[in-house]
Amino acid sequence: MKELTSIEICAGAGGQALGLERAGFAHLAAVEIDPWACTTLRTNRPQWRVVGPLEGFKGLVDGLPGDVRSFSGKEWKGEVDLLAGGVPCPPFSMAGLQLGRDDERDLFPEALRIAAECEPRAIMLENVRGLLSPKFASYRDEILSRLRAMGYEADWELFNASDFGVPQLRPRSILVALRPDAFEHFAWPGSDLLAAGTVGGLLKDLMAARDWLQTADWAASANRIGPTLVGGSKKHGGPDLGPTRAKKAWAELGVDGKGLADFAPDKHFRGMPRLTARMTARLQGFPDDWQFAGRKTAQYRQIGNAFPPPVAHAIGEQIAVALHAASVEHGSATSIAA
Repeated sequence: MKELTSIEICAGAGGQALGLERAGFAHLAAVEIDPWACTTLRTNRPQWRVVGPLEGFKGLVDGLPGDVRSFSGKEWKGEVDLLAGGVPCPPFSMAGLQLGRDDERDLFPEALRIAAECEPRAIMLENVRGLLSPKFASYRDEILSRLRAMGYEADWELFNASDFGVPQLRPRSILVALRPDAFEHFAWPGSDLLAAGTVGGLLKDLMAARDWLQTADWAASANRIGPTLVGGSKKHGGPDLGPTRAKKAWAELGVDGKGLADFAPDKHFRGMPRLTARMTARLQGFPDDWQFAGRKTAQYRQIGNAFPPPVAHAIGEQIAVALHAASVEHGSATSIAA
């Protein structure tokens, strides 16, 4: 089979990109404006072309490398199988003002512009659950209408990360668009999804890294999935696990959500432990060897805002199946015509 290619905008720390890599996509470019996330991408995948600022760059403004508004897909016209991205969530988040199209951070129009420039065979964009609320029905219809005018068939779906082996709820709205010959072969991931497991089961070995005597008891009590990790923005104070309601839910799992720890609890620690950045990364579905750049707060913002790799992998595989099926069908039709 021909190798599939992708371009990703708003790539962050690489959660979606990693999942799509596992699904068989080779990245032509990963576009990201945050310098720490760009360093994370370059550290873990030096072979990827990362479009974005260098480590430590300050004073980010529109027009700098990695700003989606200044990125053009024309260079890859006709060479891209998939345009993917996790466009900013605040315009549609239930925790915000939900300004939608009136929010300057709404990058759906830019994603559609880039799609028109590079003409990918497929598009995959993820966002928060709030985008699928009745309030944004007309906005979703407008996006679908524009995609139809561009020659795509498209659909929205809601998935929870817990359906893909990730022990947190993390609901996400997913938009998938494909050319008609591929869309007829596309199916959303079905009922054979992975069980999520529990927070305690997933993190037990990391909690025991410094021989904490209470590890087994803690793991037994943290016996369900966790609430959605919240990465926050640069306006947000520090690396805590979210608003008051989220902290309360974490406390019910025996986790102090007021901040992150630098290390696992020591042997005689008493009380509720805090998660480390590595623990939160595992809760997002990142492999343990994926390295995050920056200090604790910068790392956690990358992790908490990430698209879990297992979710991207599962949906990316379905897109790959549809694209390969369309290619085979098209090849057969060409042979018959010949």
